[in-house]
Amino acid sequence: MLSKRIVSSIILISIIATAVFVRPVFNIAMVLFTAIGLYEFFSMIEKKQINIYKYVGIGIGTLIPLSVIMRFEPTKSWEFLFMVLMLLFLFLMQFRRRQGSGVVVGISTTIFGVLYVAWFFSFLIKIRYLDNGINLFIALLVITKLGDIGAYLIGSRFGKTPFIPAISPKKSVEGAIAGLIFSVLGAFACRTILGFNYLDLALIGLGLGIIGQLGDLSESLVKRDCQVKDSGNILPGMGGILDEIDSVLFTAPVFYFYLIIIGR
Repeated sequence: MLSKRIVSSIILISIIATAVFVRPVFNIAMVLFTAIGLYEFFSMIEKKQINIYKYVGIGIGTLIPLSVIMRFEPTKSWEFLFMVLMLLFLFLMQFRRRQGSGVVVGISTTIFGVLYVAWFFSFLIKIRYLDNGINLFIALLVITKLGDIGAYLIGSRFGKTPFIPAISPKKSVEGAIAGLIFSVLGAFACRTILGFNYLDLALIGLGLGIIGQLGDLSESLVKRDCQVKDSGNILPGMGGILDEIDSVLFTAPVFYFYLIIIGR
């Protein structure tokens, strides 16, 4: 399992490393990751026998990163316009089904999946397109994923105290603390490309570390509700795409708005 995880990690890192510096590759990778993540999410939800709009949701969700890439912004708050149009379209789809049961759950779950996976993930593209976007993108991934790595390595080796066993039995307090420390160290390692002082870096690392773990726990909550171990099996030893981007789904929007607020 460890060897498979290492191979999958190397392949994934290679793809991301190439994508960061080659914009066409980056755009394609972001759209594909979004589509696969949506497919994995809706596939999990189907196990609960909920009548969702799986492929409609994937199609609509994929339009979000494409809209960001193409700079398609007809209004200042185009995302909200997009969500309103999506809601209307889903109601029209429901009229075609001519079924009254499960309407609220089916439509709500479809919209939630699009927001959770596609919209949150699109902030990675927005960060990449900022001034100094390559460095900011790299810093976000380093801080977030080092937290994941630290939590996994220390938690699997020294973890003894359950963190939130009702959600994720394997996660430990020791792993969670290690994850925060690794995130702070990751922020320190990015000092040159971020240009912040050590106090700001420590706060950024700690903040993103906490948010990243919330993202990880949130996906664990969804998987437990759907009674699945992994979101998919596209990455041997690691699970699915959604398993690997769950923490970034939460840290990317937070980091983006932080950068906008401080004027970076």
